[in-house]
Amino acid sequence: MTETAQPISIGLDIRPLTPTIGAEIHGITLGGTLAPNVVRGIRDAILKHKVVFFRGQQRLDEASHQAFGALLGPIEPHPTAPALDGTEYVLDIDGKRNRASAWHTDVTFVSAFPQFSVLRGVVIPPVGGDTVWANTAAAYASLPAPLRALADQLWGRFTNAYDYAGTRVTQDAAREQYHREVILSTIYESEHPIVQVHPITGERALILGHHLDRLIGFNSADSRRIVEVLQDHITREENVVRWRWQQGDVAIWDNRATQHRAVDDYGNAERIVRRVVIAGPVSVGIDGRNGVTRSSAPQAKAA
Repeated sequence: MTETAQPISIGLDIRPLTPTIGAEIHGITLGGTLAPNVVRGIRDAILKHKVVFFRGQQRLDEASHQAFGALLGPIEPHPTAPALDGTEYVLDIDGKRNRASAWHTDVTFVSAFPQFSVLRGVVIPPVGGDTVWANTAAAYASLPAPLRALADQLWGRFTNAYDYAGTRVTQDAAREQYHREVILSTIYESEHPIVQVHPITGERALILGHHLDRLIGFNSADSRRIVEVLQDHITREENVVRWRWQQGDVAIWDNRATQHRAVDDYGNAERIVRRVVIAGPVSVGIDGRNGVTRSSAPQAKAA
């Protein structure tokens, strides 16, 4: 798709959706030729509002999606899932194959997980299929002091070998096969501080979510109870925004200060979204210690 350079803008039309998280940005056509000050404005809005949304971006295709993502920083592929045919970095998330529905932060099973994620609505169900985001920096700041002191000391083991079905009662054989053969083609395990210092803003944020296997130094029962308490603070209504997708919408979020969840309520309808992610540095805790990838091993193939 041929793009024309965007005019230099002296300000962006940013409309907050809640006091804590989420904003719509109007009057911008996304692509790889945005003026540097417009890109800075978008980046600043992401850092402030944690997730920003653009309606009506139907002109964006795979190439311009990648090109726009690269303006925010170096883009990188998913560690296990292949890029969409004809692209280097675009992850195709098709509900027929991949329908995980659980609160998570993207790719925390590696030590240097993404800084930003850029998600585009390609095929949207007529009803349902919303995505919700939660502000994990606001959640940390609102913790009672004794609970915050506990969280400051915690480390967790994260892995991609998790129960992707979450709370689903029925499981689809094709999605199970995709998860087993693609998502689990290489098993990663990493350790991160549960409270991390944001590499740009310096904010402290809770890093939990569905990739967390357990807290280090606790048995599974105690780990589960502590995580449930912290996770409940993250997903309180005042920390959450919900987006009702339309075809052509784009959502961009600060992956280091949020969790998100795709709501699995759209039955057999088709839902396709596509994503590129911007590389981030190795995680760092409030004591300056870095996260570390403990293992990455190809999954043994069944005979």
